[in-house]
Amino acid sequence: MSKFESVTVVKAANIYFDGKVTSRTVEFADGSIKTLGIMLPGEYKFNTGKPELMEIQAGQLNYCLSGETQWHDVKGGESFHVPGNSYFELKVTQVTDYICSFL
Repeated sequence: MSKFESVTVVKAANIYFDGKVTSRTVEFADGSIKTLGIMLPGEYKFNTGKPELMEIQAGQLNYCLSGETQWHDVKGGESFHVPGNSYFELKVTQVTDYICSFL
């Protein structure tokens, strides 16, 4: 799917890490929520409430989930799941375009 239709976009941006990670919240008619964003190269740690699906549209990064020591590579066209009530760490190596779905 190259576009989302019949959605509401929250005007205020989500800005993290001094503007190195930004996103916009998209609300769907069924109540589901996604954020669409960009991450600049750097290292970041995010806490989660709900489980998440991170879909990498373009770019490249490494991630490590809470409770793990192994880092995983992911690039454009790939995705990974994050458990709820946890955290994940990222090492973004290229400007990365992503979609985060809250499950």
